[in-house]
Parts: sequence; structure tokens; C-alpha cells
Amino acid sequence: MQLIRLAWALTGAAICCFVILLIHSHVLKEGQLAAGTCEIVTLDRDSSQPRRTIARQTARCACKKGQIAGTTRASPACVDARIVRSRQWCDMMPCLEDEGCDLLVNQSGWTCTQPGGRVKTTTVS
Repeated sequence: MQLIRLAWALTGAAICCFVILLIHSHVLKEGQLAAGTCEIVTLDRDSSQPRRTIARQTARCACKKGQIAGTTRASPACVDARIVRSRQWCDMMPCLEDEGCDLLVNQSGWTCTQPGGRVKTTTVS
């Protein structure tokens, strides 16, 4: 008899844990980001000037302690906050693998230079 009660209690506890897990995963899908991840919220491009495209992007990040929103491999990412404080932008590896990274003279951003010579400049607002 006690064994049956124990089995029912364990079954009830398992169902309760499953329901809590289900609710938690549903809440996470409904607008919350997992820790250490980012998503692009807006992306605007302006090609009105010849040979020049200005792109503005807004990202939303849920960074862990000691991290801050930044850019890695040309995508939004959580990076070490010390990189942003020291303005050593190339330390967060913002360019694609085949591109070279250089700091702007005033450290307000960086450039990514592609093998063909095309340069992409990013400034921090």
C-alpha cells in the first residue's frame, strides 16, 4: 500500500516538473532571450549615395555578467565588457574570417578590409 502511494507521489512530482518546464520554455519563447544571446531588432540600409551604403542595425542582447553587447564575425554578440571599456574593438573579432580589422584613429570604431580592397567602416554611437 505504501509502495503504491509512493509511486503516485513520484508520478505527481514528475508531472509537476514537466508542467513547470513547459511553462518556462513557453515564457522563454515569448520575447525573452537566452542568456548570452542576441537578436537583430531593426536593420535599415541607405544606398542613396553612389558607391556607398550606410547600414544601421539595432540588436537586443541578454548578456551574462561581465559581458556587453558587441559584434563578433559581423553579427551581434555578447563580448567581454573590458573590450568595450578599453575601446580595443578588434579584440572582439568584429570582422569576417577573411577580413582584416583596424581601429579608427580616434578609436570611435573599426574598419574591416576585404581581400579585394573593399572597406567596411563601423562607428559606435
